[in-house]
Amino acid sequence: MKLFSCLMALLLLLLQVIPGLSLPKDTLRCLGYHGYCFHSKSCPEPFAAFGTCSRRQKTCCIDTTSNFHTCQDEGGHCVPPEIKCLQEQVGLCPHRGWRCCTEV
Repeated sequence: MKLFSCLMALLLLLLQVIPGLSLPKDTLRCLGYHGYCFHSKSCPEPFAAFGTCSRRQKTCCIDTTSNFHTCQDEGGHCVPPEIKCLQEQVGLCPHRGWRCCTEV
């Protein structure tokens, strides 16, 4: 799995360096969260859906066994940046800039 992640990171770097070959924004965001793009609408175990890839043609799936857990898996809820958290929680939110909070 680590070799695959390293190869994906290298591919991402090459695609960013070579003009005209950049990936769609949703795919870059998925890869930024160490996600993988799947053709199916549901993610296989142990992955969880975390948005889209390839201009909403594929599903972004993140590995639930890694350190990158979704906010809801950790017992929190996602809030927009204008809302202040009383207590922040570690976890990923599907919207850019949103934070994971246990209490608002």
